[in-house]
Amino acid sequence: MKHQRPINSGILVVDYGSQYTLLIVRKLREIGTYAEVIGGRASNPPAGFDFHGIILSGGPDSVDLEGARSLAPWIVDSNKPILGICYGMQLLVSAFGGEIQSGDRREYGKSKMSLSLEMNSRAANVFYGLETAQQVWMSHGDDVKQLPECFESVGTTDGDVQAAIVHKELPIVGLQFHPEVQHTSCGKSILENFVKDLCKQSSNWQADDMMTSTTKYIRDTVGEGKVLMAVSGGVDSTVAAVLMTKALGPERVTAVFVDHGLLRKNECGWVSDNLRLLGIKNLHVIDAKDTFLKKLSGVTDPEAKRKIIGETFIEIFEEFAEQSSDFTHLGQGTLYPDVIESAGDGAGAKVIKSHHNVGGLPEKLKLKLVEPFRFLFKDEVRTLGLELGISKDLVNRHPFPGPGLAIRILGEVNQEDLELLREADHIFIEALKENNLYDHTWQAFAVLLPIRSVGVMGDNRTYEKTCALRAVTASDGMTAGVTPLTIEFLTSVSDQIIRKIPGVNRVVYDISTKPPATIEWE
Repeated sequence: MKHQRPINSGILVVDYGSQYTLLIVRKLREIGTYAEVIGGRASNPPAGFDFHGIILSGGPDSVDLEGARSLAPWIVDSNKPILGICYGMQLLVSAFGGEIQSGDRREYGKSKMSLSLEMNSRAANVFYGLETAQQVWMSHGDDVKQLPECFESVGTTDGDVQAAIVHKELPIVGLQFHPEVQHTSCGKSILENFVKDLCKQSSNWQADDMMTSTTKYIRDTVGEGKVLMAVSGGVDSTVAAVLMTKALGPERVTAVFVDHGLLRKNECGWVSDNLRLLGIKNLHVIDAKDTFLKKLSGVTDPEAKRKIIGETFIEIFEEFAEQSSDFTHLGQGTLYPDVIESAGDGAGAKVIKSHHNVGGLPEKLKLKLVEPFRFLFKDEVRTLGLELGISKDLVNRHPFPGPGLAIRILGEVNQEDLELLREADHIFIEALKENNLYDHTWQAFAVLLPIRSVGVMGDNRTYEKTCALRAVTASDGMTAGVTPLTIEFLTSVSDQIIRKIPGVNRVVYDISTKPPATIEWE
């Protein structure tokens, strides 16, 4: 299924399976340059995309191992400037006749790089204006053993690893470190120099471009048809529904909100009221709680739960659509990270988790898809929402997964645990708001763990469930840090949960970053 891109020129990012790939795209868009991802096994560049430069991502492979992703001939043959990052640099070295080694010089995390002051090649312009000493972020097991004759080293780490190389004649650069990660102090400067100096790529990505291109995409895709819009009350589907209504008119957009019984406390009424206030006239709320719970009965595998929920969503939409022959398209708020994490565009990244609005679509879907945000990130959608006049309370609402609380109950889902988790989550979120911490957190929620532990309440021994709290900081959800909540705050929330919710006698706080963990537990 082909999707109309918002802009037809920019930088092409070739993905070799790195979990940092989308950070490259985000950094480029921050610079003001549109960028897209293509899979590392692609035999040709994407049709209709005028790319002015190519960035090769990192990845988990070793270049000399059987089955490893290789450098496609079209990349060098394109005669475009190339920037290879980590595994991408190793591919360049190998392709031009150099040698890669695996061994003792692995580096993970922060490292110090020394840049050479004598750089005579054109490619060295990517380091223009940088100091000779730089902090960089490393994440590699292999490194360069022997450079090709056509390359020269311009940067090494304290561990004597080749950290930066340039082609002596062509606009080709290799970096063993990750400029897309915020811990690399010179990362944004290097990417900006690559884009503007080597690629001669002008700025072509701003908020105005997003509004114009997404509105045009909706009108071009739907034509004279009518849209059945899937809404959840989250930021993505809410902004998508409002944008489609403005682009097509309220009579041509019908919003369907499925109450699958996996929502947060008071969610159904809150969502319905807000959607109507935003001008969604044709809103239908479908009570499908029993259907979803029946299908989830006995299911414990997280990926299976996601698939079941996604397939059931689509079944319900199709049943609703059959009531009218007027619908031509199914609208969704799918984001670019959703597509990549589900490997929905064959981008080469390993599947982290299936998203219900990407992986659950049956082959014989009777409605065509319209996904205006398929090439956008969460913060870009929020910018669109504010431009559309949606309130900050809605636009800045924390992300909530399509499968809802089903993936925050580890193991089988049942009504009793859902009610318990709703109350715990509500206590946590309200406490964040009361202490002015909600807007300083990207996402926060409670998780119910499938374990019981011994406790004591009064003079009685208890053997009850454990609740985990999760709060992270992020800009787009591709990486995430831990929100530094005080022990006093966490203790207060824990006390409230244990006192007010029968069945819980222990609360823990998740202090894992992404990576290596994901934000959600399932």
